[in-house]
Amino acid sequence: MCNLFLVCEPLRSWRHVMVSQRRTRIDWAHCIKELVDVYYPDAEVIVLVQDNLNTHTPASLYEAFPPAEAKRLADRLEIHYTPKHGSWLNMAEIELSVLAEQCLDRRLADQATLEREVMAWEAARNAASRGVDWRFTTEDARIKLKHLYPTIHG
Repeated sequence: MCNLFLVCEPLRSWRHVMVSQRRTRIDWAHCIKELVDVYYPDAEVIVLVQDNLNTHTPASLYEAFPPAEAKRLADRLEIHYTPKHGSWLNMAEIELSVLAEQCLDRRLADQATLEREVMAWEAARNAASRGVDWRFTTEDARIKLKHLYPTIHG
């Protein structure tokens, strides 16, 4: 068993998958450090939209790194969480579904094989500039997330 962290920038048609043995606070923190330092070193703020897992919090950074490093990373993040039972709103979940369908549709022998397969999938998808086919519209939001929209009584 392995864990996959997938990050994507839909408007750039870019994604990156990180493979880890587990899905702990420490693993998530290292994923974030790589995102900040390797992929967006010059960004003032990185906007993250992610699910509500208890490991996906700035507190995880403080568990993984010394306080100054954790604060440096946390200060670069603007985190938004998808609603509970709303992972379908998360574009990375859509990419994970495509990854599962195109790459993980068979048993892979070990973590090294998984890493090679995922890297090949990622490279091909990025090279083809494949965007996220997100079909959620404002009208859908007004129906499905009605409780978040104000009601105007005249």
